[in-house]
Parts: sequence; structure tokens; C-alpha cells
Amino acid sequence: MLQLARSFGSRIAKKGFHFLPDFKLKCGLEIHTQLSTQNKLFSLSTNDPFASASLPNHHTSFFDVSLPGTQPTLNPEVVLLATKLAVALNSRINMNSRFDRKHYFYADQPMGYQITQHYSPFAKGGFLELSGSLDTIDEDFKRIELVQLQIEQDTGKSVYRGSEGRSLIDLNRSNVPLIEMVTQPNFTDLKQVRAFIKKYQNLVRHLGISTGDLETGAMRVDVNVSVNEHPRVELKNLPNTSSILSAVKYEYQRQVELIQSGETDRYSGFSETRGWTGSSTVKLRSKETTIDYRYMPDPELPSVKLSPSAVQSVAQSMPELPDAVLRGLMSEPYNLTLKDAKILAIKGNGHDQLYTQTDLLKFYLDTFNCYSELSGQRLNPKLPTNWIIHELLGNLNRLQLTLAKAAEAFPPQKFAELLMLIQDDKISKASGKLLLFHILDETNTSSLAQPVDLGALIESFDLNTIEKIDMNELKEICIGIIDEISDPKLIEGIVSGKKKNSLKFLVGQGMRMSQGRIKPYLFEQAFKDLLEVKW
Repeated sequence: MLQLARSFGSRIAKKGFHFLPDFKLKCGLEIHTQLSTQNKLFSLSTNDPFASASLPNHHTSFFDVSLPGTQPTLNPEVVLLATKLAVALNSRINMNSRFDRKHYFYADQPMGYQITQHYSPFAKGGFLELSGSLDTIDEDFKRIELVQLQIEQDTGKSVYRGSEGRSLIDLNRSNVPLIEMVTQPNFTDLKQVRAFIKKYQNLVRHLGISTGDLETGAMRVDVNVSVNEHPRVELKNLPNTSSILSAVKYEYQRQVELIQSGETDRYSGFSETRGWTGSSTVKLRSKETTIDYRYMPDPELPSVKLSPSAVQSVAQSMPELPDAVLRGLMSEPYNLTLKDAKILAIKGNGHDQLYTQTDLLKFYLDTFNCYSELSGQRLNPKLPTNWIIHELLGNLNRLQLTLAKAAEAFPPQKFAELLMLIQDDKISKASGKLLLFHILDETNTSSLAQPVDLGALIESFDLNTIEKIDMNELKEICIGIIDEISDPKLIEGIVSGKKKNSLKFLVGQGMRMSQGRIKPYLFEQAFKDLLEVKW
């Protein structure tokens, strides 16, 4: 069997991947999500998302390490977050869910069982809908149906030290609250899998339920793969989206080759669990018989009873969900592209230490509204979008300045005033960029007691656009630009009319020299007069 697997790996590596019309993929996901609660699931230990980087066994209580006589006490914050997620996923919440014990022995599970919800999970059913317009899938819409959501505790972590020939146990992660979400096998291609993972990841971040980070283990994904009803294979040890997609590709082709070779008959009815090495899937264990976990209701935990009014209260307090936010930003009056809308509304862009996505979106909307009032019928929706996404965020990153601190000296009202100065040609775009950077830099190095006075800054730095200029003085500037041109053919082409666009180059040089303060049409006229252009 090992030789056969190596043969598959060699042949698959030589082939480009593509789905075959006669071999249908059926795929489902099991996603474990660590909840961002203050305390752990059944103890008062700190639920530290960076526990893996902390001292081993530092964030633990007596219950977390399973000292005899300790008993679990449910953290109510977990129930609140689970309710939020169930509502967002259109699931049917169980008003009387229960906890069960799942018995198995493993070194990082010191109790000898895991507390989970097997017989009566927190919620059942529900769906997450993908769309071609927002999620880059081939279909217009694709509904991924869910089996259930269940609350359970995380295990500890085994730390392998090969050089010492031993394994150590770190229980910092033990008893961290998890929600396990199981989907129906509705996925039929890789785009759907990728889109679902990203969408679910953004949803839990948007709701404040979890960081959703795959790399840190805050979200862990197992994939069930079957081709043409071949016995289901569960793929584990998938650290990121790239590994998930690569593992599905490999497993799809492996099962296709098994079916084509007739080898699948030897394993008919036998499911298995396989791991991902980074280049191939490898067998971890068979599932020829169902493992006896000896599930039993946990006698130390009462059922979780909810009232319809409590669920309704949570539902009414929910923020607008990400798809609705994106569609709103892409509609009137904002008219954002999908890319720009996601920058404003989707978390995980690597700058969480500088601003939250909620604060960024609010700053944009407040600025847009102020600018809309000032501009009236002359509204240019691209102006606030470009200046906030490209200029403001770029400067915050460069200066390592938080949005909250920047907004103290440069609130949305002032930002809208800056946009109007640029729109009305009171200052040039180049001057606006210099002014914005100066304000943010000053804010970063000192505490400004009140919002800036844009007019005073423009006067002190002499940034006003020059409406009138002595033409002789302007021509002197233009002569200096022409003298620096090393290509005489460029000038000849302008004069003859063969290279009319080259005149724009000269104008651009003048605009750069004047930092945009002199109008381009004045430069164009001066150059034409000097070169005696007749066209």
C-alpha cells in the first residue's frame, strides 16, 4: 500500500490539476473556532490568544489540568458568542442544549475525555451563502448548508522535542472554548472551498467572536473529501488556506487514480483519516469500525436553557452583516469597487494594531457625509475613497500612528474640508499630500489640544494655488525645463505636431517643479508661445 501511495504521488506531481467531468468531487468542512472570551470555557483561567507564546502551563487552573475533585462552571460569555454566530448563520438554536463527555485517552487531554455536545448540540441547520459578485465563485449563488454548531473545550498541546527523544505537554490551550461547525458536503470545486473559509473567517472577526487566524490555530479546518461516492476521507493537519486547497487537489487526484485502477474495490466501505505533509496526503488511521467514544451526558453540568426573548435580544443587537455592508458600500452614493469596499469593511489586512475595522469604516462614512454636505451637487465619491484608502492609511502605516490618535487632530469634518480645498483647486493634490503628512506627523510626535486650522497651515507654508502669475516669470521657468531636455527630437516633434503628447511631458515637469501650485493650462500656453507651436 505504501508503494502504491508513492506511485500516486509521483504521477500526480507530474500532472497539472484539473477536475474531470466523470469524477465528481464532494467535499465538506469541519471548522473549530476558538472563541475570544475573557476566560476559558469551564474555569476562570485567562483565555489568552497568545498563550502558545507564553510560559508553558501558565494560563491554567486546577480544572484545566484535571486535578481530582475540580468541577466545571460554564462561562456565560461563551453562550452569548455562540448565539451570535448561530443567528448570523441562520441556524435553529436549541433552547435546551446539553454537554456530553467524549471519552478517549491522549496525553494532551488529561481528563481522559473531552466535554462537547454530541446528543443535543447548541444549534442545528443553517447556511452561509456565497455569491459570484462578492466571493469570486463561478455560480451566481451557492448555498452551503450546515449540519450543526456545538460548543466544546479545546485540548492541550503536545510539544515534540525530537533531539531529546521526548514529548512535553503544554496545557495553556486546555479548556479554551471552541465552536465546532460542520457543513453538509455541498462543495464541488476549490473556489467554493476558498470562498467559504474566507467568508466564515471574516464573519467571526466581524462579530468579535474570534480572531479567526488559521496560522495561530484560532481557526482549524478539517476537510472531508469523496470522489464518485468513494469512501469519505478526512484530511487533518491543514495549517492554512493554501495547504487546504493543495490537500484537496492531491486527495481528489489520488481517489481518481484509485477508481481508475480498480484499487478502490479493495477498500470499499472503509473510510480513513489522512494527514497533509506539505506535498501529499498520508494515512493516519483507518475507520473500518466506528471508534467507541462512549459518549455520555456530563453529570456535572446542567443543560443550557435559553428563552426566545434572550435570543431575540441578541439578534436585535447584532451589527449589520458583512455582505450587507459590502453591498451598501458598492451602491449609491459611495459606488465603491469590491476591492475598496473590502479594504474598508473586511478585517485581517494586517493593521489591526493601528485601527479596528469598525473605526475605519466609521471614519470613512463620517468623512463622506461631511464632504457630501460641503460639496452638494458637485459630489465626487472617488475623492474621499482615494484619499482615505491610499493617502490616510498609507501615512498611518508609515508613521505607525493609530487612527484614533490621528482623528483627534484631524477628525472627519477637517478631512472633508481638505477634500473640498483640493476639489475647488484652492490647493494642489501634491500640496494636499504634503499637508496631510505634516498634520499626521505632528500628531504622532506631539499631542495636539484641538483640531488643526487648515487655513493657517496653508498660509504659513504658502501652499495656495497660484491663480495669476507674470507670464515672463513663467516663461523663464519653462526655458529652464526646455534647456534640461537632453533629447532634441522631443522638442522637434512638439513643434512639428508629430509628437503632440510630448507637450504633456513638459507640462508635467512644470507641475512637479511648482508642486502643482501653477495651473497646467498656464504651463501649456507658455510652452506653446516659447516653441511657437502652431497646432
